[in-house]
Amino acid sequence: MPKLTNDEVNELLDTRGVLVRIGTVDADGMPRVVPTWFIHRHGDVLFTPRAESVFLANLRRDPRVGLSIDEEALPYRKVTVQGVAELRHDLGDDDAWRDLYRDIARRYIEPDAAEAYVQATIDQPRALLAVPLTTAKVSTWRMPVGEEDGTGIWARRYYRPGTKMAGRSGG
Repeated sequence: MPKLTNDEVNELLDTRGVLVRIGTVDADGMPRVVPTWFIHRHGDVLFTPRAESVFLANLRRDPRVGLSIDEEALPYRKVTVQGVAELRHDLGDDDAWRDLYRDIARRYIEPDAAEAYVQATIDQPRALLAVPLTTAKVSTWRMPVGEEDGTGIWARRYYRPGTKMAGRSGG
């Protein structure tokens, strides 16, 4: 199970159209996972929940967060994060970071449509939250590529002793 290099992580986090899935815990203790738009800037994963979003309320109550960012095509690059979300701009402070929101929208839709979307939703306040990757626990992996060992599709701990894959991996 090859780990991603820093360059591979940055490339995945900067890939247009890739969503982040944000895991929080509701007030009743139930887990909640929400896919949403994000942008990666200066080592932070930034996202913008709307005023009435449950995951914003959850992060206000408990800022611990899990993130999952992955791709659907080979080599199935994946980044998971356990961290703490930081409120960078609260609701109503949208004008201070509106250009960043435009950049986020352009990651997912064409520039003209992104601007139309921003203008159509400009009166809907959002918060800007960040998860700094430098202080988070970050795990990465992808499928083996090229001449890499095919037994690397899983971490070694998953191969049960005496099975075919354990034997092929030298375990």
